[in-house]
Amino acid sequence: MTDHAPFSWKGRKVFLTGHTGFKGGWLALWLTSLGATVRGYSLDPSTTPSFFEVARLGDLIEDMRGDIRDGATLDKAMHDFAPEVVFHLAAQPLVRLSYSDPIGTYETNVIGTARVLDAIRRAASVRAVVSVTTDKCYENKEWPWGYRETDPLGGYDPYSSSKACAEIVSAAFRQSYFPVDKIGDHDKALATARAGNVIGGGDWSLDRLIPDLLRGFLDGTPVPIRRPHAIRPWQHVLDPLHGYLRLAEHLLDPDRVRAARYATAYNFGPSDDDARTVQWIVERMAESWGHGASWVLDDGESVHEAGYLKLDASRARAELAWAPRLRLETALQWLVQWYRTWQESPAGSKDMQAFTLTQIAQYEALTRPGNHTALRP
Repeated sequence: MTDHAPFSWKGRKVFLTGHTGFKGGWLALWLTSLGATVRGYSLDPSTTPSFFEVARLGDLIEDMRGDIRDGATLDKAMHDFAPEVVFHLAAQPLVRLSYSDPIGTYETNVIGTARVLDAIRRAASVRAVVSVTTDKCYENKEWPWGYRETDPLGGYDPYSSSKACAEIVSAAFRQSYFPVDKIGDHDKALATARAGNVIGGGDWSLDRLIPDLLRGFLDGTPVPIRRPHAIRPWQHVLDPLHGYLRLAEHLLDPDRVRAARYATAYNFGPSDDDARTVQWIVERMAESWGHGASWVLDDGESVHEAGYLKLDASRARAELAWAPRLRLETALQWLVQWYRTWQESPAGSKDMQAFTLTQIAQYEALTRPGNHTALRP
C-alpha cells in the first residue's frame, strides 16, 4: 500500500486457514472477487449445510483439507503454494464446546497457531500475516467501556484463554523471528486481529445465537435463549473482514519500515451503540423474520460466559482508516434477506454465491473514499 497508487489484490497469492468455516468462507469469496488467488487449508465443514458448499467456494479457490496441528502437511501446503499473504482463521471457535473439550481447544487454538506461524517462518514468500483471535482474549472485568489492545489478556474459560494464548504465541513469534526493527532482514510483518460477535448469512454453527434462532424459526418452534441480558459487540461479518483486508494491505506496504508499524494487535468492533443485549437481538430477529417466530427463556444451568463485553477500535480507526459501515439494524436485515433467499431456493435454484457477492459489492460501495457514514435501514 502506498500514498501514490491504489492497492490491488489482483494476482496476489493468499493462504487462508479456516476457509470451510463461516467467517473464512466469506473472506475467501471476497478475496477471489478482488482478484486474489486463494488456497484454503482447513478441516471439512463442521455443519450441513455450510457456507462453503452453499456459496460453491470449491469452484473458486484451491481447496485443501488438513489439520493445522499437522505440521508436515501444513508446511508442504504452504511451501508449494508460496503465498505472499496468510490469513489465519482456523480455530475451535465455541466457548461452550471448550468446556467439554478443553484439550482439543488448546491443541487447535494454541499449538495449531504455533504450527501455522512456524510454517510461515520457513516460507520465504510470505510478507504479511493476519492472525485472527477474538474479543474474548481480554481479561474480562465486566466493565462498561471497551477493551483496548493494551489491556491485559486473560480468559475465564478454555476457549477465551486459548485465544489469549494464541495472542501471546503470535507476539513471541513476532519478537523472535519477525522483529519490527529488523524487517529489512526477514521481510515479514505479523499482526493479530480481535473482533466481536460476527453475524451474517451462511452461519449454521451449533450453539451460536443467530444460527440457533434461525433453526427454530425455520422449524416453527420457540427458541430457548440463555443470558438474555448479556451484552456483546455484534457486527456483520463484512465489517471485521474489511478490517482484516485493510490491515493486510498496510502490512504489504512496499516501504517495509512503514509496513512494520502495523505489525501489532488491532480491535475491530462496532459502534458503541451497536453493543446490544442478547434479548434486543432476539426480539428484532423475530420481528424481521415474522411468520410466528418466537423465543423462550432457557433458565437451565449454564456454563460461565461473559456478561458485558465491548471493544475499543480507536486504533483501527486512527491507523488503518477503518470504521464499521453497517449499523446493527441493517446487518440484521441483510442476514434475514440472505437466509430468506436461501430458504426460497429449492434444489439450489437461487445462486447464493451470486447473492453473497451482491451483498459484498453493496458493502464495498460504503467503503469508497468520501463515504464516511454507516448504512442505516
